[in-house]
Amino acid sequence: MTQSSRTTKPRKNSAFKHLISIHWWMFYCYIILFFGGAFMARLPRDFWGRNSLYDFHKTVGVLTMALLTWRILTLLRVWWKKYTKRLPKYSPEWMKKFALHTSLYLFMWAVPVSGFFFSNSFKSGNVRFIGITLPDLFPQNSNLVELGRNIHFWLAYTFLTFIILHALDQRKVIKGFWRRITKRQIRSS
Repeated sequence: MTQSSRTTKPRKNSAFKHLISIHWWMFYCYIILFFGGAFMARLPRDFWGRNSLYDFHKTVGVLTMALLTWRILTLLRVWWKKYTKRLPKYSPEWMKKFALHTSLYLFMWAVPVSGFFFSNSFKSGNVRFIGITLPDLFPQNSNLVELGRNIHFWLAYTFLTFIILHALDQRKVIKGFWRRITKRQIRSS
């Protein structure tokens, strides 16, 4: 078999595949965060288990920050491989996608940081990851709790709006993902 007759397949451990994998892990984390956060915010203060739900929410938030760090490092590898060979064509479509993705990355960072601000303002040592208390990023200040709550709330819902815009922009990918999921469910039943 000659070299030209072989089909070239991407390596299974390519940086792009890692990036897509991290993308979907973060997607699942954000689903948990959004639905969990909306549910928790409506619970009465004296509800049994409320504090455990908040601890779980914060743990998933810290996990998304770790995944975001991994994702950015992987993205830099993908960009390095892709753009050292050839620069992108700066079309209006490329600029639109770049602006949307940049906004998404900013929200992926800002929403958890605002959660830290909200939690740290409320009580020092209030953010835990799997039971380990993390250092405070912000000083405790009861005067800023309501501000922290509002910032976290509005950033989260604005982020959700950008996620919806991203989903609409990637509807072909989402349709393919949905087809794969439904085919797996049909085969397993």
